[in-house]
Amino acid sequence: MVDLQVQIPTAFDPGFADAKDTDAPGVKEYVHIRIQQRNGRKSLTTVQGLKKDFSYEKILKDLKREFCCNGNVVQDKESGKIIQLQGDQRKKVAQSLVQAGITKKDQIKIHGF
Repeated sequence: MVDLQVQIPTAFDPGFADAKDTDAPGVKEYVHIRIQQRNGRKSLTTVQGLKKDFSYEKILKDLKREFCCNGNVVQDKESGKIIQLQGDQRKKVAQSLVQAGITKKDQIKIHGF
């Protein structure tokens, strides 16, 4: 009798098992910085997609102190924790996150008008 080794293709490929940990294109997790319009000229800046091992409260405290504004951390069912800041702080937040080494510049997406 002849022993044949036949590999049956599966949906799981062990070659890509650790691809999430690398910086391969298409695998990046982005930090989304958005603006939400409130009443009249009032607006909120939201920061979503930071890694879960960061202390959101400490990041919020530093951002509030740096930009002289108020804010809070909101828990969302689908998105996880979201940082909210008063006013349009999109560009300042992006620069601050890169400067602090929390995220890279190419991992930030700024949304809004």
